Amino acid sequence: MQIINLIKRKIFKQQAGIISVEAPAASFSIKNLLGGKNVGDLVFQNVLRFFASILLLIVVLMVIQMVNQSMPSIKQFGWNFIKNNTWDPVKEEYSAWPFIFGTLYSSLLALLIALPLSLGVSIFLSEFAPRWLEKIVSLLVELLAAVPSIVYGLFGIFVLAPWLRTTIEPALGNKFGFLPLFTGPPYGLGMFAAVIILVVMILPIITSISRDVMKAIPVTQREAAYALGATKWEVVKIILGGAKSGIVGATLLGLGRAVGETMAVTMVIGNTPQISYSLFEPGHTMASVIANEFSEATSTLHVSSLIEISLLLFIITVILNAAARLIVWGVTKKYKGRK
Repeated sequence: MQIINLIKRKIFKQQAGIISVEAPAASFSIKNLLGGKNVGDLVFQNVLRFFASILLLIVVLMVIQMVNQSMPSIKQFGWNFIKNNTWDPVKEEYSAWPFIFGTLYSSLLALLIALPLSLGVSIFLSEFAPRWLEKIVSLLVELLAAVPSIVYGLFGIFVLAPWLRTTIEPALGNKFGFLPLFTGPPYGLGMFAAVIILVVMILPIITSISRDVMKAIPVTQREAAYALGATKWEVVKIILGGAKSGIVGATLLGLGRAVGETMAVTMVIGNTPQISYSLFEPGHTMASVIANEFSEATSTLHVSSLIEISLLLFIITVILNAAARLIVWGVTKKYKGRK
């Protein structure tokens, strides 16, 4: 009873203010100083931010260096460097239009052939193929994307070019020689070989991305279409409509790969700075002229012209890849959010 009475008296004194209760001392821990954030998380975030800043700095330094090294060519030729057709290292006359034309011509032709093939394969893998067959074909498609470009170039020189020269190009010339695409002697090495090599190289890129975008569309859309009585082809059309943005992004990524391809195209395109619509004629691209002539360039203006071509190629590929990435990320995020 005495203990209980003492406790009651102490409580009464505290309520009356006779005994003051001291507040606990403030805690000055590192976590409080950092605003409640975990020390390990903060260090990890800053390390990642540092690495990302290094990557951005490297790209900026590359652009600055290319612009500085291109200044002699820019001052000498100006906009004529893009518009003119002459590339003569002996007379120190340089222009990029034959290479821009060859790059765009070969890439667009390859895209026109590869796009329907890629869409057919991706539709088959996402909508028709059984699970076991889808795994096998998807693996083969990814293996095509992993093959080095030098291997494609060797295949083009020793297998594709002789076959085109002896079989395909003579047959096309005899039947369709009245068209500008199939005029001239069959060389084998030329724009036709470069286009076919580019088709094989960009086909797995467009196929794999298009398949992933179609897979990202919710299954409920397919089930709803079937419930309304839609046929298999009508369901495929619905899927293609939903995956439209992703397919466009995949196409742009494939185009960016075709534009920037160097070794395989250099080995089969013929490397002649001329503008010709015939697939049988040799040509040149921006990447192939850099690979061919940079080690042989002796004058400052020649080197500067090659670096200006590389700057133009860098700008084109960055624009294409950035646009493609944004489109693909946008459609994937949209449909994943609906699942």
